[in-house]
Amino acid sequence: MVWTIVSGRVPGRGFVVALSFLTRIPVRHNHEPNIGSSAPWFPVVGVVVGAIVGATAWGVSTLTSPLVGAAVGVLIGVLVTGAFHEDGLADIADAFVGGWSIEDRLRILKDPLHGSYGVAALCGSIMLRIAALGSIKPQHMFVAAIAAHCLARTGALVLMLTTALARHDGLGADYVRTLPIARAFFGIIFALVIGFIALDVWVIAAVVATIVGASVIRWWAQRKIGGITGDVLGAAEQIS
Repeated sequence: MVWTIVSGRVPGRGFVVALSFLTRIPVRHNHEPNIGSSAPWFPVVGVVVGAIVGATAWGVSTLTSPLVGAAVGVLIGVLVTGAFHEDGLADIADAFVGGWSIEDRLRILKDPLHGSYGVAALCGSIMLRIAALGSIKPQHMFVAAIAAHCLARTGALVLMLTTALARHDGLGADYVRTLPIARAFFGIIFALVIGFIALDVWVIAAVVATIVGASVIRWWAQRKIGGITGDVLGAAEQIS
């Protein structure tokens, strides 16, 4: 089933574009998408994905064990997003570790195939997320997953506001060029509010973790290719 959204009749069409771009949820829009205007909605999409992941993990945990619940929840999240952000992480692992020059790294980023470094990064990311979610009490999985997915996508949004582009073509460049700065700050504030509602004072630790994760990717990208790309944004989401 596919839900068709008419842009002129539904408010928040940027959310619809972001949802259709970042996930495989069957939503269509019959208007020309404004890539940049959807970026401030990334944290909101994170809430949707996190709710699906957390609810799945919690539900399966009550029937089996927290580790099995976490594994099923994380894999459902990969399915819902179409491994979109995982692909970015794998691409920069291949490019930044295996590339010998800026030109070589940018070429590898455009290659749809993944090498050993990329596959290792994918496996490590999924294993760590399962271990982390599985260590949480089942009744806390839902809010923890919402906060994690919301704040992680906020980290990518902050990179768009603070970091130069490595190249001026591709989806990352489209986002940065047309990003409405005022709305982006509202998206960041929304994420902080959601984080506080979900985690209370523990939101401080979650925000610090997000900042550290995004900062590491930012530093690495600037050092290796001179700025960000769409793959770098996906990797920032994963690390955060």
